Amino acid sequence: MTPDSTTSPLEHELPEKVQRGNIWRLSIAQALAGANSVVVYATGAIVGDGLAPSPMLATLPISIFVVGMAACILPVGALARHHGRRAAFLAGTGAGVLAGLLAMLAVILGSFWLFCLATFFGGSYAAVVLSFRFAAADGVTAARRPRALSLVMAGGVAAGVVGPQLVTWTMDWWPPHTFAATFLVQAAVAAVSAVILLGVRLPMPTARDIAGGRPLALIARQPRFVAAAICGAVSYLLMNFLMTAAPLAMHHVGHSQASANLGLQWHVIAMYAPSFFTGGLISRFGAGRVATAGLVLTGLSAAIGLGGMDVAHFWTTLVLLGMGWNFGFLGASALVLECHRPEEKTRVQSLNDFIVFSLMAIGSFSSGGVLSSYGWNAVLWVSFAPLALAAVALALAMKRGARAARQ
Repeated sequence: MTPDSTTSPLEHELPEKVQRGNIWRLSIAQALAGANSVVVYATGAIVGDGLAPSPMLATLPISIFVVGMAACILPVGALARHHGRRAAFLAGTGAGVLAGLLAMLAVILGSFWLFCLATFFGGSYAAVVLSFRFAAADGVTAARRPRALSLVMAGGVAAGVVGPQLVTWTMDWWPPHTFAATFLVQAAVAAVSAVILLGVRLPMPTARDIAGGRPLALIARQPRFVAAAICGAVSYLLMNFLMTAAPLAMHHVGHSQASANLGLQWHVIAMYAPSFFTGGLISRFGAGRVATAGLVLTGLSAAIGLGGMDVAHFWTTLVLLGMGWNFGFLGASALVLECHRPEEKTRVQSLNDFIVFSLMAIGSFSSGGVLSSYGWNAVLWVSFAPLALAAVALALAMKRGARAARQ
């Protein structure tokens, strides 16, 4: 950790009661809002396959979802920097409501491109939701930030249960428009999340916050930031790359939609359940080691997927993939918190997430094409190259940090 990062004096430390209230509200909102992403991943490729003019475009709606995340993260960061995080939260939940309503209309009208527009707004909502983890660290002492960050992410456990079951329960409510009712309920859940977020109390930005600290290019050149961005991007890219293809791959080999939904349910639970202790692991072993463990778990998930095409192989792959994402992404996020001063936080955090989501879009766009042209095993084999890149970047950053600590 550098002397001018998170060891800087905390300007807006919040009372203990307010901190706890914020974490609870953000955790509940994470649980509700996480259903948005689960619904899109569970239905996007299936609806896309039914509406797309070509099978090659089946996963395009999920790719557009990722584009929405990348395209909106910097404007959302600017909104938070000038008007506070709560304004950004409400803009995001508004996009979530719109996403559900447009997706419902797209299914009724049979419009593939309207469905893609809906998933773009869904991605905008998801980008805002992922900023909850950084918001939990606002007004909290440096030693407690990893735990605050991970506790909010733990709210996603409920999303892992609610999202897939929401799809299973509602997909046939409105025959013959499969999934139309699902998207309507998704919009309602986003509206409830907005109400909960109204009670979040965070420091409003000061003139110093808006002016901004050091040049962003200087911060971004730090080896620690480079490693954090690469590890976060690879963790998210591969999670999205494999999760996008898995439901469609299961469909292609004859497994049921219910089996795919259940696999996604346990995948999302595995993404968030470790968050109850990930913060403690980061505090004890360091963010770099936890992120490395995430990369190892992701590689193991791909290796198991190569072992067979039955339901158990898909489910095991998805569960290990979720755990790998949790360790890799939260470890990388904790590294980001070590790279900036308080007045630089929204710019640096937004830049990190923009890099993550932009690279993740590459994986999402390529996933459908690789699956369609070469099959599920090729999707798994491709995953090992970015894993190696992230492992090298982390190792170099950790080695440099250890050398600096000895000096």
